[in-house]
Formats: sequence, structure tokens, C-alpha cells
Amino acid sequence: MPEEISRREFLSLGALATGGLALRPAPPVQDRQIGLGRVTVDWIGLYSEPSLSSTTLHRFTRDSLLSLLQRETSDDGPRHNPIWYHIDQGYVHSGHLQLVRWEPQIPQRHVLREGQLFEVSVPFTRSYRKADPASGPLYRLYYQSTAWVTAAVEGADGRRWYQVLDELLKIHFYVRAEHLRLVPAAEMEPISPETPLHHKRIEVDLARQELFCYERDRLVFRTSISSGIPDDRPRDNGIPTITPTGRFFVELKTPVRHMGDGNLTSDLSAYELPGVPWVSFFTATGVAFHGTYWHNDFGRPKSHGCVNMRTEEARWLYRWTLPVVSPGQIRRIARGTPILIS
Repeated sequence: MPEEISRREFLSLGALATGGLALRPAPPVQDRQIGLGRVTVDWIGLYSEPSLSSTTLHRFTRDSLLSLLQRETSDDGPRHNPIWYHIDQGYVHSGHLQLVRWEPQIPQRHVLREGQLFEVSVPFTRSYRKADPASGPLYRLYYQSTAWVTAAVEGADGRRWYQVLDELLKIHFYVRAEHLRLVPAAEMEPISPETPLHHKRIEVDLARQELFCYERDRLVFRTSISSGIPDDRPRDNGIPTITPTGRFFVELKTPVRHMGDGNLTSDLSAYELPGVPWVSFFTATGVAFHGTYWHNDFGRPKSHGCVNMRTEEARWLYRWTLPVVSPGQIRRIARGTPILIS
């Protein structure tokens, strides 16, 4: 059965209807609301004050959607990320809240045979084995994750669905078309393409958890990141979680990547991250810069080795680095922008 949140539940949670619903106007926004936040982990606490040491009033579970009323910087931290949000009942820390929007789309009737890049435009949506809400459910796809769509089809329910390629497993699954936005070519155009390859470079400072981009020794971009958890013991896949140090080059770029264990599942707790956006690989073992929809806690190590970035910033980096990937390409392999990680 399709998953859905009722209008009544939306009004109480500041939520979004996400399942088998027809395209509709955006749900009403509270007068004081500055945005919606999606809980990205099993649960987060609601606190009486913007402090982890204050009283815990409630727990919000994974994928709860919260109406955010005010953004605050707390003197009580945490130091790496002191951003909190005030909601009606108290305060929630920003670290495991993804800021999301409700932006349903008019479905495309046709998609290029080679595929086109789309982006999830609602807080979350469920994918299915077939273009049929009664078929087996698969991954839940999240806001700003990307999808390589290879066809637009009419579903068993008479609505438009998109056929999505899982490039890791080499299979297709299906998603409600109104929940995905076609990414226009203008949003993938290279940034400062006139700057020669040898005049661009990326530096990552693991101790400070910061990334810097330079053009001819001029700083053009700086941000906080989350690198790999500092453990050099190999995991089950033989790769440690610590981000490697040294000199590298961007070697492979793709706007969409299924990361994780590589299982076909509907289990929300499984380590499966379909649709990781704006990925720039720089090692043969798969370490990359990429967008992140499962946390907002930048400034400390959290990853399995990659360099987690805010999705908008990962998109900027993807467009700024070489090699250039054309809008019709799902990947490009070529030695590109140099990287120094220390």
C-alpha cells in the first residue's frame, strides 16, 4: 500500500503528504514558520532549552517533519555546531535535521532514452519495484537526493511514474513523477571553466574539518565538512573509515550514486544511501566529496571515509572541479582537479 500522511497529521506536525496522493498545492505554512526539518536518524530529542544538558521533553522519530520557527546559535554548543531550532514545544538541535521543502512538480511526459538527472523535490517519497503503489516498496528517497530517470510511464493507478536506474545494482525501480524535479542544464554548467586545470586546487584540513578551494592561490570557497571517522582498521569491505591524507586528483564524477552495502531493501535502518548527489571521487577505493541528506552536523568526522558536504556546496564543487561532466552523462572518468588532504 502507498504510504501517506494525512492532512490532519500535516497540520499537527508541519508535515507533507508523501504517498499515493494526487498533485496538489503546497500545504499551508504557519505564519511564524521559517521552514521544515526532517529527522534523519532513529530519533532526536526535544529539549526545554537550546542545550543538550537541559530537560528532554520528547523524542521525534525518523522522518518526522517539524515546523521550525526560529534559528538560534546556542552558547552551550555543541562547539562544532551550535545551531538549534525553536519549535512550538521546545528546541531541537540541527545536527540530524535536514531542511526540506514541499515542491511537487508537473510530470514530464517524455524522458531522453539515455536518461536525465532529476532531484527529489519533496521531503521524502517511497520507490517501488513497479509503477504500481500496490507493488513491493523499496528505498525511501529524500529531499535533494538525485535520480537518473530513464523513462516516464503510466502507472497502474493511471498517474505518471518515472523509471529510475540504480546504477550500482543495475536494476530499475519506480517513483511518483510529481515528487521529482528535472535538473536543468543551467544548474550543471561549469564554474570558471576558463581557469586552467593546474590553477585550481582543493585543500582539506582534517583537524579543522574545513575545505578550501583556490584559483591561482586566491581563495574562492571555504566551508565546514564531515570527514571519515578516524579509525584505520579495515571494515568488512576491507576499507577503513578514516579519510586518507596525501595528494590526490578528482578521478571520476557522477551526479548520482548509490552508496552503502548495495542491498535491495525497504528497511529504513539499512546502510543504503541511494541517490547520493554531486559525487567527485578521488581514490580507487571510492572516497569522494558528495552531498549529504542524512545529517546536518558538519564540523566533525561522521562518514565512512568520504568528505560529506552540504548538498548545495557539493553541487558547487562538482561544477567547479574538472573534469567537466555534460548534462547527458551519468559519469565521466578523467584526471582532474588536484587535492591536498592533511
